[in-house]
Amino acid sequence: MKGPVIATKELGFSYQNGSPALRGVSLEVHRGRKIAFLGPNGAGKSTLFLHFNGILRPKKGEVRYNDVPLRYDQRSLALLRQDIAMVLQNPDDQIFSSTVEEDVAFGPMNLGLERAEVERRVDVSLHLVGMEGLRSRPTQQLSFGQRKRVSLAGALAMRPKVLIMDEPTAGLDSEMVHELLELSDELNHAGMTMIMSTHDIETAYEWADEMVVLIGGEVVFSGTPEDLFDRHMLLDRLRIVYPYAVRMNQQLHYRTGRPERPFPRTLVELTEKCFPSPATGAHEGSELSHARLSAGTLYIADVDDPGLPGQVDDIAGRMQDLHRSSGVYGAKARRLVRDGRLDVHHPFHALENALLQVSVGKDFLLYTDTSLISLVGRELAKVEGRGQAAGSRCRQHQRDKEPGGPW
Repeated sequence: MKGPVIATKELGFSYQNGSPALRGVSLEVHRGRKIAFLGPNGAGKSTLFLHFNGILRPKKGEVRYNDVPLRYDQRSLALLRQDIAMVLQNPDDQIFSSTVEEDVAFGPMNLGLERAEVERRVDVSLHLVGMEGLRSRPTQQLSFGQRKRVSLAGALAMRPKVLIMDEPTAGLDSEMVHELLELSDELNHAGMTMIMSTHDIETAYEWADEMVVLIGGEVVFSGTPEDLFDRHMLLDRLRIVYPYAVRMNQQLHYRTGRPERPFPRTLVELTEKCFPSPATGAHEGSELSHARLSAGTLYIADVDDPGLPGQVDDIAGRMQDLHRSSGVYGAKARRLVRDGRLDVHHPFHALENALLQVSVGKDFLLYTDTSLISLVGRELAKVEGRGQAAGSRCRQHQRDKEPGGPW
């Protein structure tokens, strides 16, 4: 379907105290994108999100989903919330069942699904967020981070087309933040539109395809991260702190005269821009593909391949330290680590570590699944600057096997 998945036109809303929370908000959320909403507390981000899935009704203007104005009768809202799921900032506002399993099952049960389908959705969603071992745990005995994972699992169990996350990284430790962002990339790669509000400018800059800045209930910017951080006068007026990668890129430009664009978005891209290494393309493999950057080789092990153990044994002799140079990418591969079936040095944040290591001539073994090989190839191509061979290899995997999403 063409056109934006969600659109607002001159949207206005005021709470009972009369102060306007949204002032003439007109914007479009494009299908299959990752959009980060920025702004200070009270800017209207949460209020806008509550309009996206019909929890709040506009005082002025309208909200459209798939180019159709929202209807606010009970049946229409129930259908809407199957497609647009929301994870609230405070998980205690969303979790109300006595056990983890019951809470995640609540939404699918209300859809009238067969019990077997409900159980399947609960199982898949808990595995996606790494909570399968706590499915019988009382929800009041969970940590704050665990409750956030449960609220996310409950949203994913609805099989939404759009996932809205209000401050999802707040209160999480570093590992949980990286796992959440990696999962959001995986869901987006499978076709889900991702919307997130955050005060973490570093996370937003690295993660988002598009950014929207709200101040006082008004949209003051909507566009790409590169365009936002290229508008210095606007950023100074908004008092938005520049991400570290942007500041380093500016210094590189000032000190060496290198052009600022393309803007590096990640540590890997920034490193390659500051210290470029020659790329030598990629090489064909069987189910264990490998791509070469400089003198290092990135081995991509497909965990869906039944012949994987023998192939890993085959490359073990080529790598001086197989364990310290291995990691997992994606929910399916992480599950194998939790089950004790894989032993790796990087159980999270492995893709960035892999690209950094191979760029300095070291080998790395990355475990992932068939559906994510093309995503790995895309990230590899960004670093190589000439990713045609790597991209072709990943596409070959998808032709050989039927790619599946995270479901």
